Amino acid sequence: MSGTENLPITDLGTLKALAHPLRMQLYRGLCVARTATASQLAEQVDEAVSLVSYHLRKLAEHGLIEAAEPQSGDGRERWWQPSSQGVSIRDKDFRDAPERASAHLAATRLFHEQRADMYRRYLDERPTWGAEWNSAAPDNESLLRLTPAELAELGAELLALARKYDEKGRAAEAAGATEGRENVALHVYGFPFRT
Repeated sequence: MSGTENLPITDLGTLKALAHPLRMQLYRGLCVARTATASQLAEQVDEAVSLVSYHLRKLAEHGLIEAAEPQSGDGRERWWQPSSQGVSIRDKDFRDAPERASAHLAATRLFHEQRADMYRRYLDERPTWGAEWNSAAPDNESLLRLTPAELAELGAELLALARKYDEKGRAAEAAGATEGRENVALHVYGFPFRT
């Protein structure tokens, strides 16, 4: 991974490249694995290696992923890694034209649907995770009275806190503390509503 910060997506082409259901699955899988081949990712998403390779190249064309150092002695394998820690897609960068706003809305809906599917899968598999994981997994709702500035500040603080724990976990894993460590998804939404 060449970048440690989130890659800001501001152009329509890159947004559309990522907002493809399979590409987003591959990107998310690559972020979790940190490095992988098309064959490894194809197994995860249950698709043909040739199709996965095509979509990985599309992600690379838009700078979302990049070639990684080979992780095995097989020179025929092509390894990939995310080009940054993640991506950031802001509404303000896409509201200047109807086509851009529409594409942003479609992408946001896709990302939310995939996140909801991940959570539903966890709920279905909950009995297999055991009491410790089920007790640790937060599921809450907070109804707040905030200004836009306060909501933005809260979002930034939550992101910083999540990054702190990610760095802590990665450092522990690099030091060999892998016992009991699993991939964890943390989805945070903050939005205004009226009753």
